[in-house]
Amino acid sequence: MTENHSEGLVTCVEEDRISNLPKHLIESILEGLPVPDVVKTSILSKKWRYRWTKMRALVFDKQFFRKYAKYGAFGGNGFTRIINKVLILHKGPISKFLLHIPPKYEFDDSFEEVDQWMMLLSRNGVRELILTDSNQRYELPSYVFSCLELTKLKLRNCFFKPPLKIEGFLNLNDLELWNIDFRANLCGTQINLPQLKKLSMSWCTNVYNFNINATKLQALIVIRCPDAMLLRLLQSPYLTLICVSFQKPIEDNVQVEKTTLPIMLSNLRKIVVLYLDGFFFKALIAEKIPKWLPHPVNSLKRLFFVDVKLDDLDQLHGALCLLRNSPKLESLSVMSFNMNPQAIYYDVEPASNHLESPNCLDCRLHRLQTVKIECLEGSKPELLFIKLLLAHSPSLQKFTITTSRALNAKKIIDICKDVMRFPRASRKAEVIYSS
Repeated sequence: MTENHSEGLVTCVEEDRISNLPKHLIESILEGLPVPDVVKTSILSKKWRYRWTKMRALVFDKQFFRKYAKYGAFGGNGFTRIINKVLILHKGPISKFLLHIPPKYEFDDSFEEVDQWMMLLSRNGVRELILTDSNQRYELPSYVFSCLELTKLKLRNCFFKPPLKIEGFLNLNDLELWNIDFRANLCGTQINLPQLKKLSMSWCTNVYNFNINATKLQALIVIRCPDAMLLRLLQSPYLTLICVSFQKPIEDNVQVEKTTLPIMLSNLRKIVVLYLDGFFFKALIAEKIPKWLPHPVNSLKRLFFVDVKLDDLDQLHGALCLLRNSPKLESLSVMSFNMNPQAIYYDVEPASNHLESPNCLDCRLHRLQTVKIECLEGSKPELLFIKLLLAHSPSLQKFTITTSRALNAKKIIDICKDVMRFPRASRKAEVIYSS
């Protein structure tokens, strides 16, 4: 009885499985938890009491503020008090710092607290910095531009004003900018980004002042930044993805760099995904373009047209030029979101006559497998364009058509009947029709 009783005793030297987890596993667990929950892990055991002070990722996101604002934790200076306390107790490097400044929150000293946090981060080798401000624009202090170990930088609602002498973000490979004002007094300061692979800019102003050198750029996304210096950004020979959407007529803007579709495509030898909206596309084809380009776009596999008007003969010529000169195209999407409230209506006869003419496309789209047409209005050029694609795509597998919500039931049925009668080059082509 004595031996059995002894075997059942739990001694104080029993292995602490939680504390003896591998270091990398512990760090992974901590990084996946909100900051307040990470702090609570200090009660797990003595070995865990100060582990949270060495965590490399500090995330103060929307969920963090929603949770604590619900209980009135941010009254007065609660916002800065909590973050200050975490940073004061923190030890070691901070590899990731995410800060979301919630709406209706005002700093007493013109963002002085945030400036101090940026200074602290610049001294801790931060590699990933995400700063989103829901209030007035925050002007980045010079400390941010001294974070030379940064690999990812994401900014929302800020003033971007680098110092006149800047070495550049030598390790940065991912840069995302939303609603950034580059100011008009950058004086041509060039920022060297030798490792940058992805650049995304949306709703930014004074972009023509953003002079960067990024020769390894692979993905470029420009949304509502009509004064972006695209020719400079398109110089990278490694670009595989380009998305450009102006969302308003380019004529209304100044500081616009002029280019053409043939010039742009001549530099894109590795492009795989190309996303163009009607306003940018219209600017690219302002001059007459040839049927055949000097060099085919052999790498292009996915093509997106957004609000490209097929009833405009110029835009139709441009669309057919891209199809004709992309022999390895596998996927095509044509979407109409009616972004322009002052839409221009064209005479459909010239475009219709061209689509009905012999040798309109002059080639077969041998690699095209999927086509998606969204918000179809049922105009004659649109239907003839669908007919052309079905007749010239021998490898087509799936053709999806979604009609505009503005159409009545009779119009939808009539369109469906027309499409079903179109001949198909591919016996495997499945046409999916929805409203």
